Amino acid sequence: MTLPVQPAPAVFLPESAPFTTEQRQWLNGFFAGLIAFDGSSTPVPAPPMTPQAEDGDAPWHDQTIPLPERMKLAEGRPLNRRMMAAMAQQDCGQCGYNCADYAGALFGGKERRLNLCAPGGKETARMLTRLYGELERAPSNIEVAQPLPAALSREQAENSAPTRDSPEDAVFVSRRRLNRTGSEKDTWHIEFDVAGTALSYQPGDSFGIFPRNEPHLVDAVIAAIGASPETAIGGRSLREALTDCVSLGTAPDALFQLISYLTGGEKRRKAKALGAGEDPDGDAANLDVLGALEKFGVHPGPEAFVEALDPLQPRLYSISSSPRINKTRLSLTVDAVRYRIANRGRSGVASTFLAERIAPGTKVKAYVQKAHSFALPSDPSTPIVMVGPGTGIAPFRAFLQERMATGAPGRNWLFFGHQRSRFDFFYEDELARMKAERVLTRLTLAWSRDGDEKIYVQHRMRDVGRDLWAWLAEGAHFYVCGDAKHMAKDVERALVDVIAAHGARKPDEAIGFLAELKKSGRYHQDVY
Repeated sequence: MTLPVQPAPAVFLPESAPFTTEQRQWLNGFFAGLIAFDGSSTPVPAPPMTPQAEDGDAPWHDQTIPLPERMKLAEGRPLNRRMMAAMAQQDCGQCGYNCADYAGALFGGKERRLNLCAPGGKETARMLTRLYGELERAPSNIEVAQPLPAALSREQAENSAPTRDSPEDAVFVSRRRLNRTGSEKDTWHIEFDVAGTALSYQPGDSFGIFPRNEPHLVDAVIAAIGASPETAIGGRSLREALTDCVSLGTAPDALFQLISYLTGGEKRRKAKALGAGEDPDGDAANLDVLGALEKFGVHPGPEAFVEALDPLQPRLYSISSSPRINKTRLSLTVDAVRYRIANRGRSGVASTFLAERIAPGTKVKAYVQKAHSFALPSDPSTPIVMVGPGTGIAPFRAFLQERMATGAPGRNWLFFGHQRSRFDFFYEDELARMKAERVLTRLTLAWSRDGDEKIYVQHRMRDVGRDLWAWLAEGAHFYVCGDAKHMAKDVERALVDVIAAHGARKPDEAIGFLAELKKSGRYHQDVY
């Protein structure tokens, strides 16, 4: 299918007009918006619809929509569609599929594991268990929809590349702390050597790594079940199985079900309730595997215990480098996650693995998860707006490196924010150099702890709304990377406000304009 060429941005004022470049850009965009609004001419230019964008069969495929709302959108749909709606909608690849394909594999009987959606957690696993029950009860009478268009066509085209199920060894090279002394955060620039491997990537892709559980936590779990660390489990020792194979994070329902068989009375009732998704003591959200063992004081057999745990999933991180800068090196930008619950320190299994436990020169099982809708525009002259606070800057560093290396003429605008400018300005020198070399056309910063008032990227978007609208009116693609629960929603609301205020649109029309940006492939999200 040959797609039509995107029309050039509308120009109403000649370069000789007595305005600055930014004023002329805004006025051109404003007039384009007015004309589109009253229907007298062509709307503000947008890229042609892709086959994926035309598919209306998955209105729930949005990472920011809570699961109950997604399931409501899927009511009355065929079972495989409802299974898809139960997924976390990130197409992250941690399960080895995208969301639609995982649902299809479950429906078709090719996959029977219901707990592979790491971002969806227990909520998704429970919903899939309920839906899978429908499949088992009436498999011959269930309506099935046609499969969605493949979202990962590039991955399919590169079927010889390493995958989640067939990873390859990458060598950990180095880590460098990005926060200056005094920061409340602990963020690291991580580098891997992929020379001599089949690991290849493009800006926008993610890197999947297989971490190992923290040794002290493994020891504590072994002590809690009262077993020998050398007990044989499936051809390896208990210590090896707990280190490399299973998750020691959030306690799964199956563990509480096992515990209910090993205890009685009120403890049994509470264990059954936890296994059914209830929260009898108000502590369910805080119970990891060790916490569950300590709460009930049981000592399950090692083999049954390991079988009751979820698999240790790979973790995906946005790649923060372009292969055009160094094709044998790949970098990540990683927040080390640490917190305390009930007087015990907890930590992110992969983030602290990268930030403190792995030694340079160590080989790590890894693969590249190809982006399906988070890549640079095919036309290098297309302007882009990137919103990436905190570690959300990662893919945009890769975008900027790529455009710098290729000499792409398109303008680039980055919104970056964090807590304090003195301590948390990631890649400050690089960004300054890119600005000096006119690769980074504009850099807008937001610091939430520098003053009495908390300033976030969405506030800065409204502050510069006139110019932001001008970029959109001229065909810019808009990218968001970072937190899905709060930041992504706030950014979307801010963009609607900008469109309404500066694009001469009523609120419902501004919402419709944003919807068209999404459908036409000009609004991209990599949120989690």
